[in-house]
Amino acid sequence: MQVKEELEYLAKVKNMLAGKAQKYMILTMGCQLNENDSEKLCGMMEEMGYTKTENLEDANLVVFNTCCVRENAEDRLFGKLGEVKKQKEQNGTIIAIGGCMMQEPHIVEKLKKSYPFVDVIFGTHTLHHFPKDLYESIQKNGKIQDLLDIDGEIIEGLPIVRDHSIKASVTIMNGCNNFCTYCIVPYVRGRERSRKPEDILAEVKELAEKGYKEITLLGQNVNSYLRVERKQGLVSEEQEIHSFATLLRAINKIEGIERIRFVSPHPKDFTDDVIEAIRDCEKVCKLIHLPLQSGSSKVLKEMNRQYTKEQFLNLVKKMEEKIPNLTLSTDIIVGFPNETEEDFEDTLDVVRKVKFEQVYMFIYSRRVGTPADKMEGQIPEEIKHQRFDRLKKLVEEQIEEKNQKYVGTIQNVLIEGESKTNPEYLTGRTDSNKVVICPKQEGRIGKVIPLKIVSEHMWYLKGE
Repeated sequence: MQVKEELEYLAKVKNMLAGKAQKYMILTMGCQLNENDSEKLCGMMEEMGYTKTENLEDANLVVFNTCCVRENAEDRLFGKLGEVKKQKEQNGTIIAIGGCMMQEPHIVEKLKKSYPFVDVIFGTHTLHHFPKDLYESIQKNGKIQDLLDIDGEIIEGLPIVRDHSIKASVTIMNGCNNFCTYCIVPYVRGRERSRKPEDILAEVKELAEKGYKEITLLGQNVNSYLRVERKQGLVSEEQEIHSFATLLRAINKIEGIERIRFVSPHPKDFTDDVIEAIRDCEKVCKLIHLPLQSGSSKVLKEMNRQYTKEQFLNLVKKMEEKIPNLTLSTDIIVGFPNETEEDFEDTLDVVRKVKFEQVYMFIYSRRVGTPADKMEGQIPEEIKHQRFDRLKKLVEEQIEEKNQKYVGTIQNVLIEGESKTNPEYLTGRTDSNKVVICPKQEGRIGKVIPLKIVSEHMWYLKGE
């Protein structure tokens, strides 16, 4: 869906603000999809005449792009709203809140009741309405709520301001049909909707023309790309791009792009054609994110993950056999309801066997509206934290061991910019997503440079 009519409000707000130096501040919570949405919000705000600031006191407009996957995101939002309220009282700052959390009715009711000073509330399906919502709020000096409970359409043509000049994310689909029992995403992002292949390819080609070297394909479940459309008869296998595997192969042909990553896939949808595409496409990084969540088949069933411990390990084995230099990252949730010590040991067993390159570890957090929230057998916080610490210890031991194997090797590193901690060094990442620093030299940023790894430091490697 193109948004020409909606974007007319960009010009209306710009005309309204003509001659006024207006600044915006945005706070992004959550995943890479949220970050991509924030880039679009920044694009719209800058098109309307706002300039970005990191200083709350200077902001005429403050936008929160929220996440609802974990409870601490709620605490963070409500804590920040207290700070912004003071700014509003002093300077008339406009406050807008969007994102996944706004699709939760109990959160919206709490905002209305306890935070009535919020000006604009918009959801994941109405992000493209933001210029109109802002215009009407300013015009009427009133509160605007713009939410949809139904699945939103795929929106094309929004302006975007990228956070980086070398790496970029490209959303290929929205929503999720899996309904894992711990996850609120299908309820707030809706059902699976895939972007048209031609729109994705056009965006990637434009990025390549602008000098971007690495792209990350985004979706709640990227390897089910076009699955719904195939079932509906909208896409056939006769078409050049009819699946995630064929999309990877098409993007791999685009000149200028040197690296392709993707998140997040689902193990149950890791079909042979996807594995073969990863193997065959030289630009697709061989670090693959493969979310485990739990190593216990019993817990996986209660999570509605639709695979067992054995099926996961067999998939890893198949991928290792077919993809040279494969490395894996994963997500693990500790303390899911009814998780026994034996279940947790199964998780540790998978970690020991697979030896993941990176592990994103989370303590289970109850989310209102999910089946897991209503389950009996909620695990005490103390036990959750004890298990988390044991998993963390194992993972860090493995990382240290794996890092040692990099020392003395030559790694191709995409140099992303100056090190944030030491301006004398540059920083970049290997194909396997390891952070590498090296002495600063002119002309290296944005290029893939072969570096000899001379030392390891747990969370980064040093090269020369």
